Amino acid sequence: MGPPLKLFKNQKYQELKQECIKDSRLFCDPTFLPENDSLFYNRLLPGKVVWKRPQDICDDPRLIVGNISNHQLIQGRLGHKPIISAFSCLAVQESHWTKTIPNHKEQEWDPRKPDKYAGIFRFRIWHFGEWTEVVIDDLLPTINGDLVFSFSTSMNEFWNALLEKAYAKLLGCYEALDGLTITDIIVDFTGTLAETVDMQKGRYTELVEEKYKLFGELYKTFTKGGLICCSIESPNQEEQEVETDWGLLKGHTYTMTDIRKIRLGERLVEVFSAEKLYMVRLRNPLGRQEWSGPWSEISEEWQQLTAADRKNLGLVMSDDGEFWMSLEDFCRNFHKLNVCRNVNNPIFGRKELESVLGCWTVDDDPLMNRSGGCYNNRDTFLQNPQYIFTVPEDGHKVIMSLQQKDLRTYRRMGRPDNYIIGFELFKVEMNRKFRLHHLYIQERAGTSTYIDTRTVFLSKYLKKGNYVLVPTMFQHGRTSEFLLRIFSEVPVQLRELTLDMPKMSCWNLARGYPKVVTQITVHSAEGLEKKYANETVNPYLVIKCGKEEVRSPVQKNTVHAIFDTQAIFYRRTTDIPIIVQVWNSRKFCDQFLGQVTLDADPSDCRDLKSLYLRKKGGPTAKVKQGHISFKVISSDDLTEL
Repeated sequence: MGPPLKLFKNQKYQELKQECIKDSRLFCDPTFLPENDSLFYNRLLPGKVVWKRPQDICDDPRLIVGNISNHQLIQGRLGHKPIISAFSCLAVQESHWTKTIPNHKEQEWDPRKPDKYAGIFRFRIWHFGEWTEVVIDDLLPTINGDLVFSFSTSMNEFWNALLEKAYAKLLGCYEALDGLTITDIIVDFTGTLAETVDMQKGRYTELVEEKYKLFGELYKTFTKGGLICCSIESPNQEEQEVETDWGLLKGHTYTMTDIRKIRLGERLVEVFSAEKLYMVRLRNPLGRQEWSGPWSEISEEWQQLTAADRKNLGLVMSDDGEFWMSLEDFCRNFHKLNVCRNVNNPIFGRKELESVLGCWTVDDDPLMNRSGGCYNNRDTFLQNPQYIFTVPEDGHKVIMSLQQKDLRTYRRMGRPDNYIIGFELFKVEMNRKFRLHHLYIQERAGTSTYIDTRTVFLSKYLKKGNYVLVPTMFQHGRTSEFLLRIFSEVPVQLRELTLDMPKMSCWNLARGYPKVVTQITVHSAEGLEKKYANETVNPYLVIKCGKEEVRSPVQKNTVHAIFDTQAIFYRRTTDIPIIVQVWNSRKFCDQFLGQVTLDADPSDCRDLKSLYLRKKGGPTAKVKQGHISFKVISSDDLTEL
């Protein structure tokens, strides 16, 4: 069972449809009337707009004609270019468009049962974390009999025009579609998580390893039901839609319709001087201007393949406007890649996506303010909401997405479309449970762009550990809602940090409430003991304070280990020492290599220190081989760290 479906304007499709059929009338939506306010906020369209139903526009109207992916879509007189590309992308994956257009056959016109048609349709759109069903009538804006917005080359097909109307209704009017990016629209139609890849910044044509890593990610995304599109940058408006030397159009979005790694047989290995082909198939939504380089329709590469070869390799094209390219040419020619990952379903019980709704709020009590502004506002920044997540293993890609509540419906009241938003990422202690209070003690692990778009994101390969993400508006003291989503192939357990310090309870009153907070950062352990020359040493740390302990990742085969491991402890008294132990990970029984014992008093120096390792038994125990470098910060103010 998925999450409950939200009904926009509380309109129930089946009830409204049955009422219309019973009264022998066509539905006219009272919440989105066929008038100028449904088109624009505060301006009039030049020319006479007439709202017509499909049967008044053409003979034999259909919701979908044949295969939804085979028809080209066209931008009308006032159409929105990104939405045409998004429609084309949506049509690639049946699992997505059948969710956006539910029970499409039941909604279809049936000329055999004209009395069952009520001029009412429903579409489902992912809106700020919720699947929302939008009901519309089939009245569409036209001028001189032509649709004003998008239409299909199959002139009796209307799914895209009706879906566009449902989207406009959800956002307030057709003008609200202006300014949306293609990824915004795809995300709204599919619930996917979008990432934009700068192909030039990634240097995929120069770095072979990065190129094949990119291919692996794209292949995994596509086979899991994700959607991918790409474009070539246009330096100015004059070069929009200008053709490149290889037949591609600048400033134009292409949809990926297939991706394959092909193992070649013995004969073809000799032909292509390679054992594998890395290939992508792209589609021009306008159905013209195809790639004219290698692997284009008339290129010599195809002449080397028989019909059987093409079938066996899967190198087929389903319609006009499609073409194949090698991975090398793809990376060389395209500048921007939009990767929309399908994150709706857990994989084998693993939760790949974590999401949470939050808000920036202002309160009379400064301690309760949750709108601290961007990182430049050092005094108030950490008043923002804070979220912690755990990366359980090294080297996993984590995609973080922050989406603000869409304000387009308030534009008539003078509200801006979007605030400037962004977020900061900090690597924190392995046992962090409470909010951050100062910036100087944490490693800044990443930052998103700060921009007034609806969504900002950050994609990074992160090391094992805990991370705190702080979503912000650029200016402090403003209120708004946001949706935070984090995607990773390993569960990251996203949760909000709400408390500033340990709660006062009967338990800690009996045992003693903490009086000191201590953070320890162990930078390295060097010169570790090796009993014989060819022994393998795999060191790790155990940091203890009372009954609480933190264990670092194991470092492989080194006597000079860099850890940069942090832990934080709330102590009743400095009489409870902090003990840092170094162990050697072995197959059957781990080996103790030494330890240091620290009082960690608030008056102690906070600079980097180095101490020799000792045997068990306290600070006066016998010295062992090796030493650790560390920094300790203690405070009797529990909200300093």
